[in-house]
Amino acid sequence: MEVIRLSYPINLSNIELPPLAMALGYFDGVHRGHQQVILKAKAKAEENNLSSAVMTFDPHPSVVLGKNTQHDQYITPLVEKVKIIQELGIDYLFIIEFTPEFANLLPQEFIDQFVIGLNVQHVVAGFDFTYGRMGKGNMETLPFHSRDQFTYTVVPKFMEGDEKVSSTRIRYLLKEGKTSELPLLLGRFYTTTGIVVHGDKRGRTIGFPTANVELYQEYITPPTGVYAVRLMLEQNWYNGVCNVGYKPTFNKESLQISIEVHLFEFNQDIYGKEVIIEWHQYLRKEQKFAGIEQLVAQIEKDKQNSLLYFEKNRQSY
Repeated sequence: MEVIRLSYPINLSNIELPPLAMALGYFDGVHRGHQQVILKAKAKAEENNLSSAVMTFDPHPSVVLGKNTQHDQYITPLVEKVKIIQELGIDYLFIIEFTPEFANLLPQEFIDQFVIGLNVQHVVAGFDFTYGRMGKGNMETLPFHSRDQFTYTVVPKFMEGDEKVSSTRIRYLLKEGKTSELPLLLGRFYTTTGIVVHGDKRGRTIGFPTANVELYQEYITPPTGVYAVRLMLEQNWYNGVCNVGYKPTFNKESLQISIEVHLFEFNQDIYGKEVIIEWHQYLRKEQKFAGIEQLVAQIEKDKQNSLLYFEKNRQSY
């Protein structure tokens, strides 16, 4: 997949593009609803002998337009979004730098420069996609703005249960710690990437050594509590149990959230290594214990509950 970054004013002097079928959208999460749009563009490309493309924007429009701050963190930060779209088998990914100047483009200007100008022959977008200044362009105005230069497909609302699959719904579940409900919406378990850093090494003194993972900042971190997780290290997956929290038994006034993963039957030095945490099942809330013995007993219980979860759900991952 060829990744092309563009900004306004657009400069295409060094870019030669084949005729494209392109999916338009922000695609945070690249969830099952987004995949309907992207895979429809891929199918249209194959059907009409075109190359497939996706257009996305960075950063999130609401960050630039100051509408809210929740999009400072992402379900899929850009690096991960690129990876997932590549895995879907797309030929070209356009990442448009979202700036106030770009946001101010009239709908017709956006279509002329960033769609017709990119040799797009077929556009695919969700029913609620908007474009141009103040989102005045939408899928009803698209035929007019197309100037008959391309055809288009509108992808209807994608439902799971009685509710639309959306990034908003996924964010809500994430912030509630309902990680086990996410595969139905994402089409995969939620993952976060980070680096193993040095902690206070207290876990090893009580028989439960942990990997202290510092996530890349753009991710949404699940809320405090204990989770059954898998951790990928150098292309291998390991089952474990993860504590997200402030370690109240030891730190009375800690403001720094920590993510510590205890892996089963694992004994390697992995400091400085990049790892991926795959979030499976919320087990319990974080709590303060009267002493080390109670803490150790509870961690052993957590470990058994996590082992039981992975034994029962072997087919789902």
